Amino acid sequence: MLYPLKFHPILKEKIWGGNKLKTILNKPSTQDNIGESWEISTLENNTSIISNGFFEGASLTNLIRKFKGELLGQKVYDKFGDQFPLLIKFIDAKEDLSVQLHPNDLLAKERHNSFGKTEMWHVVQADQNAELIIGFKKDTTKQEYESFLKNSKITELLNFENISKGDSYLIDAGRIHAIGGGSLIAEIQQTSDVTYRVYDWDRADIQGNKRELHTDFALDALDFKAKNNFRLDYNKKENSLNEIVQTKYFTTNFIHVKGNFQRDYQQMDSFKILMCVAGRGNIISNGLSTPFSLGETVLIPSVVNKLSIESDIKETKLLEVYI
Repeated sequence: MLYPLKFHPILKEKIWGGNKLKTILNKPSTQDNIGESWEISTLENNTSIISNGFFEGASLTNLIRKFKGELLGQKVYDKFGDQFPLLIKFIDAKEDLSVQLHPNDLLAKERHNSFGKTEMWHVVQADQNAELIIGFKKDTTKQEYESFLKNSKITELLNFENISKGDSYLIDAGRIHAIGGGSLIAEIQQTSDVTYRVYDWDRADIQGNKRELHTDFALDALDFKAKNNFRLDYNKKENSLNEIVQTKYFTTNFIHVKGNFQRDYQQMDSFKILMCVAGRGNIISNGLSTPFSLGETVLIPSVVNKLSIESDIKETKLLEVYI
């Protein structure tokens, strides 16, 4: 019988990474430049391995092949097959990430035989004065963009957002963006690792090499339109489903658990993901208790249609994700 699944994190060293994944989210690492923890993935050579229960040691890909719609939801499996449709991460930016964007589904399929990449960020922790870059400050022409980029002045066109714990943002495919230094982020995205890097702050690695840029690819993928408000507004009521965002790729809710929260999924034909962004607790389903704590991610199979989330502390907060 399927049950709530936990996974070994897949840790990624990055030139801009820090140690918050280790010190705040308790990820098992001795390195001080871990930038990403891939929580749930079936990308090639980056397949999540189950860390709890009867299926401990099995890969998520093999489990999907075995259980199909029982794990993913029948509609989800019919559309995506053995590929898990989302990539779930925690990101620690000690330094600024590159200014970048991602192609939409059409371009990604044509160029890379991949899904596009629409993503969502939720701020788990932010240092004082931490910022994100999202979009242009104003509608921008291709010619203006190219001129500013050529002269290393691209940031003059970009929209900077001061961030605080709990802030959430949706980054549509084509939207220029960068996570700023001092940010610890939960990221929910389409299953894709295609990134067009357009500016990397003129920095080099310890060998003196600058990272590859993808300025030509980016031109056709960019959305040059500005947007007035990038931050997502949502309620934060205790023991309630508070919708943060709903897209055709995923829905994300915010749940602030106080004591006990009952969740009924009987009308839903999809897997569910619970990311703990504060506190700790237990997921009770079919008589089984699955503990979780800050920085852990749990995959709830589609066939698990009722559960209870319990916590003995006030500040237990979860992101719930499904299709």
